[in-house]
Amino acid sequence: MLLKINPHNPQQRLIDRVVEILRNGGVIAYPTDTQYGIGCDIMNKKAIQRIYQLRQRDKKKPFSFMCSDLKNISLYAKVTNYQYKTLRRLLPGPYTFILSGTKMVPKMMLTNRNTTGIRVPDHAICLKMVEELGNPILSATAKTPAGDMFLDPSLIYDHFGGRLDVVIDGGPVAGSSSSVISLIDDTPEVIREGLGDVSSFR
Repeated sequence: MLLKINPHNPQQRLIDRVVEILRNGGVIAYPTDTQYGIGCDIMNKKAIQRIYQLRQRDKKKPFSFMCSDLKNISLYAKVTNYQYKTLRRLLPGPYTFILSGTKMVPKMMLTNRNTTGIRVPDHAICLKMVEELGNPILSATAKTPAGDMFLDPSLIYDHFGGRLDVVIDGGPVAGSSSSVISLIDDTPEVIREGLGDVSSFR
């Protein structure tokens, strides 16, 4: 199903429809402030396994996930004062922060070092979905088999077909990756430079 949702003022009834699909173990494609993502409720193990199959990804490489705000992040990550100030300064925005996960994070979403990647995208559809669902949503890039990003939701729909329960058409996206920054041990390290400005971490 291809579902058109207003990216600036998401229609509540459509968000409710998507959230119901997520609650029932569905896998969706959705727009973010960087690119189109594929996601599910991170508390649903079967749905996560479906995404690993879709992306043909090694299960030893956990996906990151989206939270709705800083308060939401603090349930899933151990956040120091320094980290909190950094997150407050840059989120919502095109960043993925590597933090130490709490026991609330399912094991398959953690690395061997118990770290996890967390995003709060500056995109109304994402934030509304996470808020309404009440759990974080897995965040995987929607890619072609060749590794190129899908920028057009209708192409995602054509490519994945029935393997996705819904593809949200939220209009055009930036088409770049998020910047990935590790804040482990309060020592910032730029893992990947993307759309988010990383000059303050150099």
